[in-house]
Amino acid sequence: MKFQQLITNFLLALVLFLIPLSSLTQLPAIAEAASSTSVTKSILNEADGEDFSGKSLIRAEFNNTTFKNINFTNADLRGALFNGVFLDGANLHGVDFSSGIAYVSRFKDVDLTDAILTDSNMLRSTFDNVNVTGADFTDALLSTQDIKKLCVNASGTNSKTGVDTRDSLGC
Repeated sequence: MKFQQLITNFLLALVLFLIPLSSLTQLPAIAEAASSTSVTKSILNEADGEDFSGKSLIRAEFNNTTFKNINFTNADLRGALFNGVFLDGANLHGVDFSSGIAYVSRFKDVDLTDAILTDSNMLRSTFDNVNVTGADFTDALLSTQDIKKLCVNASGTNSKTGVDTRDSLGC
């Protein structure tokens, strides 16, 4: 029984990761129907320099949005969804993004110091010049490549959870 589950999971993962994205563009109606953006509404479409610091944004949804220099310092983003979001220069210091999803999103020049990202799913997202000092990534889903990239400068201990950043990333 366990062998069958292992084979099934392997085949599913193989199909999900090996289908080229270009083949999906030939079926735009199906791709849009399967996208969460076709059935959910984003809180906003674009924000430059907005201040959401300290706000409760539990299970908030952000789809196909560009955030430049937005401030989410100490915001409660538990269970939030970032789908196709560009976070350029965003301040996520001390944010609680536990059980959140950041799918196909870009984290560029982002401050994730002292952030809680436990049990979050951040697959297919990119991380460039991200400060993760004191961030807690316990049980977060990240690609091996992203983990290696984040481990280069990972340090510190999260002030709320007491978890070492390098340990939570598995560096």
